[in-house]
Amino acid sequence: MALAGCATAEVPSSPSNPSTAFEHIHGLGADPSTGNTYAATHEGVWLIPTNGLPDTYLTGSPRPADTEPVQIGGRAPDAMGFTVSSSGVLFMSGHPDPAEQSASRAPNLGLVSSSDQAQTWETISLGGQTDFHDLDTVALPAGELRVYGYDAQQGALLVSDDSGSTWITGATAPIRDLTADPSDPDRVIATTADGLIESSDGGRTFGSVSDSPVLLLVDIFDESAGGELVGVDPAGSLWRQEPSGLWTQTGQAQGAPEALHAVGGSSPWILVADPRGISASADFGATWTPVLSDVTTP
Repeated sequence: MALAGCATAEVPSSPSNPSTAFEHIHGLGADPSTGNTYAATHEGVWLIPTNGLPDTYLTGSPRPADTEPVQIGGRAPDAMGFTVSSSGVLFMSGHPDPAEQSASRAPNLGLVSSSDQAQTWETISLGGQTDFHDLDTVALPAGELRVYGYDAQQGALLVSDDSGSTWITGATAPIRDLTADPSDPDRVIATTADGLIESSDGGRTFGSVSDSPVLLLVDIFDESAGGELVGVDPAGSLWRQEPSGLWTQTGQAQGAPEALHAVGGSSPWILVADPRGISASADFGATWTPVLSDVTTP
């Protein structure tokens, strides 16, 4: 299938240079079913090598043999929103590769998905209309995926209960980053410039979270990795919410990270993209293992 919204998708773009692609990392994701770790950038989705990490990272999953980042499919869409669902399907939003953009369509991908590890993409909905700056998915009891998408143009959270085919409009809020709770599909946590907000009704309404740090990015582990909420503040400090609800500072990134991902599985690994490149931590940011050194410096 062709990349959504592309008039010439049968002709892939030339591969991008990591030194420009990784200037802006919009999202990180890991898929336990394949062992793949992804970085969503303004020049496409890249496969990130993780062979240097211990076996506790995605325990039991195969590891890709690549030792350098690979731009998947040779295409360069601006992947503003990106997430890996629990079923292994990837979802993306943003803007088409400039080499594949149709002059007759607005430069927004809407929601697109990939079932072949980002090799090809299919338009699910809102093609040409919507630019989701953040996406997350959570499985519903009946097996469908609920998709949460932050529409940056409307400043509103959109919610789909049929894997992204149809949508309802939820709350309007100045969201910077959001995450949905795998153990409770109606629970959504989001960051704003004024502090953390939380919804218990599927994103229809939000309330402020008392006694929490002002976070830039937030994510939540699945139950197998502890189910804890983690975040990073604008100064790069890592925070972890204890079962009691108390927040504890647990580590430090370098500067304000661009992306944060709580890796699912039996061990609570965290991925961060910051000025160092991409790093991983198994102790909530107390120590870091380089995954991809800074490739933006010539």
